[in-house]
This record gives sequence, structure tokens and C-alpha cells, in this order.
Amino acid sequence: MLSSQLTKRYAQKRADIKSRMKEFQNFGQKANNDELFAEVAYCICTPMNPFEGCQSAITKLQENKLLFSGDRDVIAPFLLRNRVRFHNVKAGRITEARAKLYEKGCPNPILGLVKDILSMPQRQARNRLYEIGVPGLGMKESSHFLRNIGHGDDLAILDRHILGKLVEHGVIDQEPKTLTLGSYQSIEEKMTVWSNEIGIPLGELDLLLWSEETGKIFK
Repeated sequence: MLSSQLTKRYAQKRADIKSRMKEFQNFGQKANNDELFAEVAYCICTPMNPFEGCQSAITKLQENKLLFSGDRDVIAPFLLRNRVRFHNVKAGRITEARAKLYEKGCPNPILGLVKDILSMPQRQARNRLYEIGVPGLGMKESSHFLRNIGHGDDLAILDRHILGKLVEHGVIDQEPKTLTLGSYQSIEEKMTVWSNEIGIPLGELDLLLWSEETGKIFK
């Protein structure tokens, strides 16, 4: 019954969801170095935080030319003002990510990295991003980043809201207390089977479930 209701709502929202997925794809193909790193910073901020506040904080940091040069103590107040929880931790992770992905001489320049991973199968691309070991960029955030650059149609973004929906729809028995690499992959496989059963592509299913929670088809 729940799944049939979900497929009806998907039919109502399908055009908007597909339009959003196309926007992600266009962004990934055209984004420059700064835009790609800003997306990484956004994804680092999102766990346990409203997406809109995270986006607002990152946009303001960009406008004030601080996202690419400010230290933790400079970045943290912008996060705090936009109600991003754990603002000091998140600010520190953004600066650590910058050292690995953005700054001159960094080991994995984000623009070249994205060009490489866009040519890989999606789960291989996620593994590549995850294995770099950027603090705050685990499996979920790596999946989120890839989806937002148009390379996440076949990836699950398993945050607590999505996990709750999976329990509600009987896909999993209960929410795990912690998500290990193995449990993430196991739940993703179950969500993939479910998405195939109900005829909603995995990446679009994530957006649909989030829209059920928030009323918006956000990123």
C-alpha cells in the first residue's frame, strides 16, 4: 500500500525530479575548480543539518571570498549564523578538505579528480573519492557529492531520514546505530532491489523520499 502511494507521488513529481537530476548533470559537466570545491564543502556540512542552511552558509563564504582561504576560526561563524550544527568541527573539515583537494600542490586537485571519476562507473567513482580520506567525506557524503555533479543515479545517500523511510517501507528492519562500510553497502543493495521493484531509479527515489520529508526537491 505504501509503495503504491509512493509510485503515485512519483508520477506527480517525476518531471520536476528528472529536471533536477538534469541540473546536477549540467553542473558537473561545466563546474569550475571553485564551484566543485564549494559543492564538497556543502556536502561536508549537510550531515545532521538542514540543507538550506548549509547552502546559505557556503554561498555567503564564497561571496565574502573566505571559503577558499579562511581558516577554521573564520569559517565557523558563518556556519553558526546559518544554524549549521557542529560548526567548529565542520569548519575544520572544510579546511582539511581544501588542503587535499583545492590548494596549490594538493595531492588530488578537485577539477582533475572530477574529470577522472566522471569517466568511472559510479560505485568505483565513489570508492575513489572515499579512499582519498577527506575528513567528513564518508560514503554518504561522497554519494551526495557525486549525485550533485550528475554521477549518482545508481547511488544511495543513506542519511537518517532515508533510513527512516526504508524502515517505514519495510526495506530494512531497523535503523542501524552506526553505518560501517559493509552495512552501508548492504543497505544500498536492498534499496536498489526495492527501487527496481517499484520502478523508480535509485537517485530519483532519494529525491522523492526527501521531498516527502521536506516538501522540496532540493540537493
